[in-house]
Amino acid sequence: MSAIQYVTKETLEQMKAELHKLKSVDRPAASKAIAEAREKGDLKENAEYDAAKEAQGILEAKIAAFEGSLANIRVLDEASIDTSKVSILTHVTMTNLGTKKKVTYKIVGEKEADLKAGKISITSPIGKGILGKHVGEIAEVQAPAGVLKFKIEEITA
Repeated sequence: MSAIQYVTKETLEQMKAELHKLKSVDRPAASKAIAEAREKGDLKENAEYDAAKEAQGILEAKIAAFEGSLANIRVLDEASIDTSKVSILTHVTMTNLGTKKKVTYKIVGEKEADLKAGKISITSPIGKGILGKHVGEIAEVQAPAGVLKFKIEEITA
């Protein structure tokens, strides 16, 4: 059983569109590739047929995984975000006390994480470390490089 994943409405729509493409475009293409390979003769020595069957198996596993993920998704309403503490979908401005560098991140679900866009996963070491903290609190985050300390400066929606 998969863990519950929290996503925005936009991410849910993107996931549904991807699943629809897998089922309506990729699945028929895989079936066609198998049929074409089957027409080429002896299946025991037909590498094209084996490859097409394997690709179909991978595609079906991907579809099943997508369907499993969608069953465990909870959509978050950005209008109802509590900004009194760090939580999913909040923007958090914090200062790294080691480097004195100030950074702002949006806390998101795993599927939406994109460090270049300033979005960190709630399940990342930093995401876990600052979750539930209030403005002014110090969060100690266990990272591969050691313990990092962040002071929470501001929390916004």
